[in-house]
Amino acid sequence: MIYNFNLGIGWASSGVEYAQAYRARALRESGLKAKFVFTDMFPRENIEHMTANIGFQDEEVIWLYTFFTDCRISPVTYTLKDLEGTFGGKAFEFSREGKIAKYVFPGTNVYYTVYMTDETGDRVHRVEMVSRGCLVRKDYFTYCRIYSEYYAPLDKQAHLYQRRFFNEDGSVAYEEITDNDVVMYQFPDRLICSKEELVGYMVSRLNLTEQDVVLIDRTTGVGQAIMQNAAPARIGIPIHADHFSVSGTDEDYILWNNYYEYAFSQNRHVSFYITATDDQNRLVKSQFKKYMGVSPRVVTIPVGSLDDLKYPEGERRRHSLITASRLASEKHVDWIIEAVAAARAKVPDVTLDIYGKGGEEDSLKALIEKLGCGEYVRLMGQQNLDEVYKNYEAYIAGSTSEGFGLTLMEAVGSGLPLIGFDVRYGNQTFIDNGKNGYKIPVHDRMEKKERVKKLTDRIVKLFTKADMEQFHQHSYKKAQNYLTTEVEKKWENLLK
Repeated sequence: MIYNFNLGIGWASSGVEYAQAYRARALRESGLKAKFVFTDMFPRENIEHMTANIGFQDEEVIWLYTFFTDCRISPVTYTLKDLEGTFGGKAFEFSREGKIAKYVFPGTNVYYTVYMTDETGDRVHRVEMVSRGCLVRKDYFTYCRIYSEYYAPLDKQAHLYQRRFFNEDGSVAYEEITDNDVVMYQFPDRLICSKEELVGYMVSRLNLTEQDVVLIDRTTGVGQAIMQNAAPARIGIPIHADHFSVSGTDEDYILWNNYYEYAFSQNRHVSFYITATDDQNRLVKSQFKKYMGVSPRVVTIPVGSLDDLKYPEGERRRHSLITASRLASEKHVDWIIEAVAAARAKVPDVTLDIYGKGGEEDSLKALIEKLGCGEYVRLMGQQNLDEVYKNYEAYIAGSTSEGFGLTLMEAVGSGLPLIGFDVRYGNQTFIDNGKNGYKIPVHDRMEKKERVKKLTDRIVKLFTKADMEQFHQHSYKKAQNYLTTEVEKKWENLLK
C-alpha cells in the first residue's frame, strides 16, 4: 500500500492537493493501491465533499479523526427526518432560509440551528444546539453522527472544551479534551497528549511492512511523528515548491524551506525524494552534496499528467487570455489584470478570463472596477478546465515561484502559448522563449510597475508579431512528455 500524507484540503485547493489527485489517478490506472491521509480538522465542511470534488475515491481517503472509529468516508446522507427522529416526540417549530434551518422547542429555551449541504435538499451536515442563549453542542453528520463538540461560556464567548468521536452504532470511540491549542485524546486503553502523538499513533496502527511506501506531501507538524513510526516502510518526500531561500544561501550555508528542513535533515531515513522537474532534481542533488555531504536518491516525476491533447473544435477566441490559480497574493493576478488593461491600447480586443477562488477575490473585483475593465476581464470562479483551455489563444501567469505549474502543463496540453516570468521551475520547464511564448527576465529589485509593463509588452508582442500557429504546435510538442502513460511508467518504476 502507498500512503500519502497531507494536512488539509479545500474547495480552492493548492497545487499540492491537485498533485495528489493526479497521483491518485496514475496509481489507480497502474494497479497500485493507495490511500490519501488528511490530518487537519474540518469543522466547516464534510471532508468527503472536498476530496470527491477534486477526484479522490472515497475508499482512497483516510481522515485522521475517523481513522480510530468504524465510520466510513462518505457523502452526507443524514436528513432532516433522521434528525427529527432523535427529538423523542417533542413539539417543535420549523423554519428554513436557504442552507440554514431552525428548530425551536417551545417552553424549553432551546433551539437548534441546522446547516444543510445545499440550498434546497434535506441533507444535514451539522447541528448547533443552543440552550438559554448559550451554544452547548455541535453535532456533525455524514450517514451517521461522526463527532460532537461541547461548549461552555467563557469570557462571553462559546468555548470549545471537548470533542467526542463516535462509531456507527453511536458508541464513543475516543474523546478529545481541548483548551485552546492544548489537546489530549482519551482512548479506552491510553491517553495521548498532543496531536503529533495522535498522528504517530495512527501511523503505528497501520502496521506497515517493507512492502509499503509512505509519501509525505506536507511535513509541517506531522513529519516527525510519521517518520518515527513508519518503519519498516519506505519513506518518500515529494518536493512541491522551491526548496531553499536564495537570499539566505551562500557558499557555506543553505537555508532550506522550512517545509522541507526536517525531511532533508533526516535524509538517512528517506528512501527517495521526488522533484517535479529535471532542473530541480539536479539542483537538489548538487545542494545535498555540497552542503550536507550526502547523495540521496532523487527522482523526477511530474506532479500531473495529460490523458490526451486537447484541440479546439472551431476557431480559438481571438486575442483571448486565460489564467488559472488560487486567488492568492503570491500569484500576482493583479499584475496580469493591470497588464491586460494597458495592452488594450494596442490590442483593442484582448480579453482575460481568470479561473479560481481564494482570499484575493474581493480585492481583484475592486481592481477590475477601478480600472473599468469588467467588460473584458472576468472572474470565472472554480471550474473544471479540462475542455476550457483549448478555446483560448494563450495562457498568462504572474507567479514568481512555481514548483511545477499544473495549469501550465494543462495549458500546453491544449496547445496554448505561455507568458510568464523567467523563474524556477514551472515557467522554465514549459516555456521555450520565442517558440511557444515568452519568459520575462526578472530580479528581486524589480518594482511592480516594471513587472506590469513587461507583461503588457509580451501580451502585445504575442498578439501582434508571433506566428501563433507555430507557437500552438510547439506547445503541443512539449505536452507529449506529460501524457499519462509516460507518467504512470515513472510511478511504476519507482514503487513496484
